[in-house]
Amino acid sequence: MFSMSALLMAGFLGLGSVSARAAESAPVASANDTATLVTDRDAAGPDQHLRVGLRLQLKPGWHTYWINPGDAGDTPTLDVTADGGATGKGGPIHWPVPVRISEGGLMSYAYVNEVTLPEDLVLKGSGSTTLHAHAEWLVCAQVCIPESGDFTLTLPAAADAVSAGGAQAALFQKAEAAMPVASPFAASVSGDGVLTLSGKGLSAASVSQAWFLPQDGGVIDQVADQPLHVSDGQLTLGLKFLKSAHRDKPLMGVVVLKDAAGQESPLQIEARPVGGAAAAAPVQADAAPASDVPTGAGWLRVLLFAFVGGLILNLMPCVFPVLAMKALSLAKMGGAGRGAQLQSALFYTLGVTGAFAALGIVMIGLRLAGSAAGWGFQFQSPGFVVGVCWLLFLMGLNLLGVFEVSAGRLGQVQTGGGRSGDMMTGLLAVIVATPCTAPFMGVAIAGALGGPPVMGVLVFLSMGLGLAFPYILVAGVPGVASRMPKPGAWMGILKQVLAFPLFATCVWLLWVAVIQRGVTFVALTAGGVVLLGFAGWIYGVGQRRSMLEGGRGTVAFCRIMAVLCVVVCGAALAQGLRAAPEPVAAGAPEAGVEPFSEARLAELRAQGKPVFIDMTASWCITCMVNERVALDVPSVQEAFRSRGIVFLKGDWTNRNAAIAAFLKAHGRDGVPFYMYFAPHQEGVVLPQILTPGIVTETIGN
Repeated sequence: MFSMSALLMAGFLGLGSVSARAAESAPVASANDTATLVTDRDAAGPDQHLRVGLRLQLKPGWHTYWINPGDAGDTPTLDVTADGGATGKGGPIHWPVPVRISEGGLMSYAYVNEVTLPEDLVLKGSGSTTLHAHAEWLVCAQVCIPESGDFTLTLPAAADAVSAGGAQAALFQKAEAAMPVASPFAASVSGDGVLTLSGKGLSAASVSQAWFLPQDGGVIDQVADQPLHVSDGQLTLGLKFLKSAHRDKPLMGVVVLKDAAGQESPLQIEARPVGGAAAAAPVQADAAPASDVPTGAGWLRVLLFAFVGGLILNLMPCVFPVLAMKALSLAKMGGAGRGAQLQSALFYTLGVTGAFAALGIVMIGLRLAGSAAGWGFQFQSPGFVVGVCWLLFLMGLNLLGVFEVSAGRLGQVQTGGGRSGDMMTGLLAVIVATPCTAPFMGVAIAGALGGPPVMGVLVFLSMGLGLAFPYILVAGVPGVASRMPKPGAWMGILKQVLAFPLFATCVWLLWVAVIQRGVTFVALTAGGVVLLGFAGWIYGVGQRRSMLEGGRGTVAFCRIMAVLCVVVCGAALAQGLRAAPEPVAAGAPEAGVEPFSEARLAELRAQGKPVFIDMTASWCITCMVNERVALDVPSVQEAFRSRGIVFLKGDWTNRNAAIAAFLKAHGRDGVPFYMYFAPHQEGVVLPQILTPGIVTETIGN
């Protein structure tokens, strides 16, 4: 028959003999707790295997957190390295089973009083070794306080392997006793949240209470009741899945069984989905994001969302400069034959879809390699920002007639200048569109990055077709292009006027580069603009000289000078990127705005305060527009103040792993992203395009 004590005894197997004292570092103390680095041995033998751990002695009323902190909190971290005669690096933390703390409609998985968080450290070599450790943890009572510590501990050399022992070794034995053991029972979970354990020994006599602790957050409603039913050979717990849960993936965590005598047995389980796991609730555009990987018909919905998102992208402010160039192409099509119209649309579409496919392949590849790349990630590179700024400036000069790029030449970007011109216009449309995220795109990109790579590329291709669709419609529907204004002298003036939106975009990109790298980049970027302006002018001089006089020597000189200017710009940019970024002088802090951090969010939610989160970036024009028209308006600001809402802003202008992880956890891969947490409730995701009414209605509810 199944025995609770037998399960607990399994956690003690493999413990070494007690024969020596162990070591403990100098403490890092605060008013809330005392932290030390401990080991289970006081010396290091050749190729020694050590247990090292973070020991936290918490004051009464304070607690810290498990690997899944629950609805609020933060996971402790411990990084240990050893150098000297013997070297090594610590592994992951082994997590004792926590207690559950339910307060204010939130559930936390926590440690109270005292806990040791152990990890393994395998030393290579022999001789004395010094352990260096950095730890971070969050302690909470009525308030939450992030804490950290750096620890140093030197272990002398021993001729032979040293056995575990002493007072600190007992800490590891206590932690080991609190570890969950591998479950001897088969575990499964249905799509409606029924967790089932099956096996010999389960009965109403052996189990009086049971509860499940999920290893990952965002899976179940952690504060909801878990109805228990026990029969001979089977136990079921009723769980409440969140809408964003992966119901077609194994459910991992700890089931704690409690017998009539009050003895608890924690079991590590991996429950397989059975019975056709229910899919998450249908995704609505810009509603709470679903993180499920689509299957079957779900992919058709994602492809449709991608197409609609790409179509709406035509209306986003990021694409306005390129829309100007497309307007010229459309005007020229008014006097062209149907074959030329279709050909122009085809090559523009190839440029758009090819660029989207390439971008998708890069993003999917980075994700598979473990990177946190998201939509618009390339604009987090100052080199890319400056390069696009210079490219748009040259295109503006081209529109003004400073120089011309004749048909068939490499790099042709002149509006209506043949097939390569159409393809380059499509490529540029994608480049300048990536700082924007249109409605429906969040769901599509999340599905593309979370699913099979082939489907991911198809999603990006569908997005490209959406962006190119208006141009296809004009060219493909008989009579539409013929109703466009006929080409004439007015096109030359319009062409020159449309250079100025490109120059305005250059100013914006210059501002982004300064935010990313500091004021030195003003001189580098603006100096490059001057040098490229000279290159464009002298190249144009050579062109006109060639047309009027045919002077080959002068033309060659002009072209060589233009190329040298471009080379100098590239070399200067490479040198500037190698230099360390300058600290950007902080402006006056925004009234009522705090920088985003997971710890601060957890603290505010634990206190029951309403929180509004704004994930933004300086290169995201949609973000800037939303701030001006929907967030920084008197009615909305007054609503925030009157309701006591804390405004947390996350700046993703430069790479930030914490923000990328937060976005990914909520099914998004780009900005803007807005989320509101009412007191003691789950967060609500707002649309990517805001109005004052949307914001006030959300926080009012």
